[in-house]
Amino acid sequence: SYALRDQNRLVYEADEDFCRRLPAAIGTELAEYLKAQAIPLPDHLGLFVDLWERAGRNTRERARVQLAPANLHWCSDESLAALRDYSAEYRVGLHMHLVETAYQKEYARRRTGTTALRHLHKLGLLGPPLTLGHGVWLTEDDIDLVAETGTMVCHNASSNLRLRSGVAPLNDLTARGVRVALGLDEAGINDDRDMFQEMRLVLRLHRVPGMADVVPTCAQVFQMATAGGAVTTGFADRIGAIEPGKAADLVLLPWRSVAHPYLDSGTSPVDAVVHRARAGAVDTVLVDGEVVLENGRVTRVDKAAVLEELAASLRVALRPDEERRRRLSREVFPHVRRFYDGWLDRVVHDPFYAPSSRR
Repeated sequence: SYALRDQNRLVYEADEDFCRRLPAAIGTELAEYLKAQAIPLPDHLGLFVDLWERAGRNTRERARVQLAPANLHWCSDESLAALRDYSAEYRVGLHMHLVETAYQKEYARRRTGTTALRHLHKLGLLGPPLTLGHGVWLTEDDIDLVAETGTMVCHNASSNLRLRSGVAPLNDLTARGVRVALGLDEAGINDDRDMFQEMRLVLRLHRVPGMADVVPTCAQVFQMATAGGAVTTGFADRIGAIEPGKAADLVLLPWRSVAHPYLDSGTSPVDAVVHRARAGAVDTVLVDGEVVLENGRVTRVDKAAVLEELAASLRVALRPDEERRRRLSREVFPHVRRFYDGWLDRVVHDPFYAPSSRR
């Protein structure tokens, strides 16, 4: 899926309104830049149809296309309604980032008078085809509505920590029966897309103080990363589990890498993998039965050569247009910060978790 945006490309208001308040020279240059980035909604929808056709109308074994309204602040109600209709007509899923930050929670209140989740429900978007990325700032009533409608949530723990977004209420989501997947959102802690590390982080991040049995288990986290993730991709009928009829998608690592020097005989393999497995120990990877990593080496391309080519391409001097964007971003950023002054004063902070106490 590719993210659709048709408004508010820089801050949470119309581009022209923000640019108008900037110093004249900066505002004019930024307005020209943002205008050049704009893609009309019909063109967005046409691109989806073209990609869907090229993907064999989503019948291909490894490539299927979904729809992705980027986030509430980036999408007009017109575009959200259009994507809702296209999802139903073409029978494809939707993936949408939502209330990743407290600023987005406050934006929804200002725009709609209610929560972002309630607004999507009013527009008819909630349901099994929709996966919500993040959901950090969902309310208790929001979570109940997510559960009632069968909407899915993708939990991006390391991304949320890295970007100072917060911690999603995973324990409350799972307690209410919400289906949850694990993701990285291209912003993992170590820039290495290590899902083993992500599983460990999720397991430990939600271990709230106390003796109550409400924290995630290794099996739950593993399920979120495998079967849960499969549901969000549109391939739930083919991947996410090792069983007859499913694609042979397998990640193999030496048992010694998780069991040495000692592992109690009562420890389940899933517990051992979630607690101890590391990406560097992976020996073999199969995708639909094809070996794509063997003895720790990629089989289809020369990984070292590709990385060196990438490094060489990035060692060159910045182009004039890149220098211009870098300069413009530095000049605009102080005005962006001022735009959000006072926004968080209106956000109610009543955490789901209490990891510490100030008194």
